[in-house]
Amino acid sequence: MDQPRCGVRPLTAPTVDLHLHSTASDGSLPPAEVVRRAAAANLTAIALTDHDSVAGVTEAVVTAADLGLRVVSGCEFSVAAPWGEMHVLGYFIPLGHAGVEEFLERCRADRLRRAREIVEGLQAWGVDITADEILAEANGAAIGRPHVARVLVRRGTVPTMDEAFQQFLGRGRPAFVEKVLPTFKEVANLVHGVGGIVSAAHLRERASRSLLIRLKDEGLDAVETRHPSHSPDHRSRITDIALSLNLLRTGGSDWHGGGGADNSHSSVGSEMVPLEWLDAMDTFRAGLISP
Repeated sequence: MDQPRCGVRPLTAPTVDLHLHSTASDGSLPPAEVVRRAAAANLTAIALTDHDSVAGVTEAVVTAADLGLRVVSGCEFSVAAPWGEMHVLGYFIPLGHAGVEEFLERCRADRLRRAREIVEGLQAWGVDITADEILAEANGAAIGRPHVARVLVRRGTVPTMDEAFQQFLGRGRPAFVEKVLPTFKEVANLVHGVGGIVSAAHLRERASRSLLIRLKDEGLDAVETRHPSHSPDHRSRITDIALSLNLLRTGGSDWHGGGGADNSHSSVGSEMVPLEWLDAMDTFRAGLISP
């Protein structure tokens, strides 16, 4: 069974956060500041997992070197799922790999297409907003709906980012636009091809045994059990399934540096993920990439 968030494991036990975002995608703080926040939270290691980008990893690694903190190069991918979209965390992604960069560039291009269509949808509902404002907000990062939400808040169209999603940007709302998504197997093959590990992120109630069996058959190595959106029941049930299927466990705060779109992000290190889980990933990966 998974441990509760607080009060069981000693506070001095080494902990990590394997799900963090920066301004390389839709986080609000630069990679260096993410690392500094992690060090202040007394973490031993983090994974920077920006959406469709590893652009912030080098800055994070450089900053971490002076703070005695390990940074794992990660990326959060979006894949097609029966319910629409599923997020997949890839860990140990090499920087500068031509195949990975080509894939991520295609994903980011689709994000730009989607952002322009979202703007058109908002304009059709009488919202005074332009694509240039969204591009300026993203400042070269992988564009996500939070960038649109921040512009809407700054303009006074809505009071909060949560409200932006509830009124306009969430699935089924007036300005929602689907992504063009790869399959899970495509992403799993990409990550495995460069020696990485694949974990399914924040599945909540969708984490059925049958789903995880199917994903494991297609290349799933791990599942995120500790996430702010997971209730105690989710955490316990997903943990039981993961252990029974010999899947690794991952976890993290999904921190974006500010308020989340659906109240599913928490503060750096809040999920109390034990260092042993990262150690297990290292061991597993060593087996994957051995000659």
